[in-house]
Amino acid sequence: MNIRTISTRLRGTAALVLLPALALTACGSGGTAGTGPVGAQSSAPTDDPVTAVREVDSVAALLPADVRKAGTLRIGSSIGFPPGAYYPDGPGKPPAGQDIDITDAVAKVLGVKAVRQDASFETILPALGSGKYDVGTGNFGVTTQRLKTVDFVTYINDGQGFAVKKGTTTLKKKVTDLTQLCGLTIGTGAGTTFETTLTAQKDVCAKAGKKPYEVKVYSENGATLTALQQGRIDVIMSTINGLRYQASQPAAQTAFLGEYHRLDVGFAFKKGSPLTKAFQAAVNELIKDGTYARILKKWGTTASAIDTSQINPPEHT
Repeated sequence: MNIRTISTRLRGTAALVLLPALALTACGSGGTAGTGPVGAQSSAPTDDPVTAVREVDSVAALLPADVRKAGTLRIGSSIGFPPGAYYPDGPGKPPAGQDIDITDAVAKVLGVKAVRQDASFETILPALGSGKYDVGTGNFGVTTQRLKTVDFVTYINDGQGFAVKKGTTTLKKKVTDLTQLCGLTIGTGAGTTFETTLTAQKDVCAKAGKKPYEVKVYSENGATLTALQQGRIDVIMSTINGLRYQASQPAAQTAFLGEYHRLDVGFAFKKGSPLTKAFQAAVNELIKDGTYARILKKWGTTASAIDTSQINPPEHT
């Protein structure tokens, strides 16, 4: 997450043709009404919960005066994979996804326009500190390490999970301990919590007297999936909803191995940003008026819902 999120964009029409809607993203649960993956489709769902959202004066008043005057927020957004954020009609066309809808709805509550700039996942958090963006979105999981340099306002609960090629005998059950991966090659995204987790625990296999696992990092999710399909990696570590969604697409030929670790996911801001209270209030307004639930239902991520938005909650242990 990645959380999800987690993750970098697919680039180029060729990648979209080869792997339509199969790359990885956000978090959630599948299998029950309102919580399952969004069908086996590459086009976006047609429900539009955001249209009816209106500015809430008491929430908009929490914005700094200069932001209210400008009327815009610069959003650094990692786009490329459903159901979080992707291009259903290809690059150059409007993006869609859970993160897109939630961000646009928050902006409407605040009475400002979200000016979205497509950026690769690993570049967004550093760019917040330089002032390039006001806000970052990309399924960013709230971790102890990130909280040292970034502020978060949560909007879903995501997590880490694993997937394998369908029909493989390498792994057949839920991964609950990284020692289950010893001797295998794991593919994951650059700059993600997944890469951090795998790197931090790289000694677990040696301690267990087993052959270490190997980690291969990819800057594009499509490349990770291709590597799995071609047998260059044994397992993918990514976000819960993204892996569930991917497994629901027949062409992906993947099997989801369950949740490994849950993380809150939030809007990211430079440390000390004056925007956090306004964003928190806007998310809570959307939760209260039912828009939030409609957005998550639309994207099949209802099981990722939170009861209330928080600023800088501690990392889940």
